[in-house]
Amino acid sequence: MPVLIQKDDCELCDRAWDVLAAAGVPDFDSLWIDGDPGLEAAYGERVPVLRRDDGAELGWPFGAGEVRDFLKGE
Repeated sequence: MPVLIQKDDCELCDRAWDVLAAAGVPDFDSLWIDGDPGLEAAYGERVPVLRRDDGAELGWPFGAGEVRDFLKGE
């Protein structure tokens, strides 16, 4: 299942949710980086980031078509 890496009070993260819905992604996990120093250091300025099961990541900005292609492994 894909994972959306995000943080609280993040307008871009909210927009990413809309893009995932537009891409027809039925379900995904959320990984909140808030309060985790390691995750904040790794992703703080990069969120939102979409991660596949194989560990590949798609950084913002992304559109619905890019998400569909990414999740198919393209």
